[in-house]
Amino acid sequence: MPTALVTGSSGLVGSTLCEYLAARGVAVHGIDNNQRAVFLGPAGDTRWNQERLQETIAGFRHHGLDVRDRSAVTNAVRTIRPDLIVHAAAQPSHDRSAAIPVDDFETNAIGTLNLLEAARAWCPESPFVLMSTNKVYGDLPNSIARRELATRWEYSDPAFEHGIPETLSIDQSTHSPFGASKVAADVLVQEYGRYYGIPTCCLRAGCITGPYHAGVELHGFLSYLTRCHLEGREYVVFGYNGKQLRDNIHSYDVAAFVHAFWTKPRIAEVYNIGGGKANACSILEAFDLLGSLTGRPQRHTFVDEPRRGDHVCYYSDLRKVTAHYPEWSITRPLTVTVAEIVDTMQARLST
Repeated sequence: MPTALVTGSSGLVGSTLCEYLAARGVAVHGIDNNQRAVFLGPAGDTRWNQERLQETIAGFRHHGLDVRDRSAVTNAVRTIRPDLIVHAAAQPSHDRSAAIPVDDFETNAIGTLNLLEAARAWCPESPFVLMSTNKVYGDLPNSIARRELATRWEYSDPAFEHGIPETLSIDQSTHSPFGASKVAADVLVQEYGRYYGIPTCCLRAGCITGPYHAGVELHGFLSYLTRCHLEGREYVVFGYNGKQLRDNIHSYDVAAFVHAFWTKPRIAEVYNIGGGKANACSILEAFDLLGSLTGRPQRHTFVDEPRRGDHVCYYSDLRKVTAHYPEWSITRPLTVTVAEIVDTMQARLST
C-alpha cells in the first residue's frame, strides 16, 4: 500500500488531501500541532478537524510535531518513508506575519528546509509538493493595467486576459514577511528539484476554500465571510470599495491536482493554481452570492485604507497546469463551493 505524509493535515488543504488519498487506498500520515490556533487565535483552532479525520479515516496516523523541529521531522520521514510528501503546514496570514516575522520565517522557510532535507536523505524519489502562494508575486499584480467595473476590478492588459502566469516576476515588489518566507520556501523546493533531482512542485495558490476551513479575519476570506453572514456579524472591507477580485478554488480540486502530479511527477515545476477567472469574485459579489442562498443581506462597513501589499485584482492563469495535466480540471464551480460552505457551516453552528 502506498504511503503519503501530509503536513498541516488538520487544515483545509491538508485534511482534504488526507481524505482524498485515503479514499484511493493510500495509507495517510498527518503532521499537525495546531499551531494555527497560536498564530490566529481560538477561532483558528483545528483540533476538531484532526478529531474528524481520526474518526472517519481508517488507519489515519496523526503526528503532533512541529515542522520547525528538525530532529522530529527527520525521525518521522525516516520511519514512514512516504511515497508522497505534501507540505501544507504554514503560518498562513499575510497580515499576521508583520507582527511575528521570526515565527513566520522559521515555520514557512526553515520548516520547509527541514522537510526537504529529510526527504533528500530518506525518500529522494518520492514526489514533494509545496503549497505555495500567490503572495510570492508580492504586489506586482497591482502594476498591471486594469479596469473598474460596477462590482469588481479586472485586468485590461490583453497579456493578462487569462490571469497571472507563472512567468510574472517575484522580484522588486512588496511581499509582507509572509510573502518573503514563502518565496524562500518556494525557491528551496525548486532548487531541491533541480540540484538534487527530487520530483518537486510548487503550487502558487489563489484563494483555496471549502467546507472544513477554520477561516478568521486574517486568513480564509470566504469561510470567514460566510461565518459572519450566518451569525449576523458585520464584515469589515479594507479598501478598494469591496471590488477587489480573487479567484477561488475548492480544496477538493487542489487535492485532485496533487494526485495527478503524483501519478506523473515532474522536476522543479511551478504552477499557479486557483479557480481562474471563471471562479473569481469580488467581496461585493460574494455578499450577493451569500444573500442569494440565505435570503438576507450582509452587514458590512468600509475602511478606506487597504491592507498593505493587498492585491486589487488577482486570478490565476491555468493554461500551464491544464496543458501539463489535461486530465485535471476544476470540478467545483464557485456557486457550488459557496453553497457547500454554507450548508456545512450551518450544520456545525447548530450543534
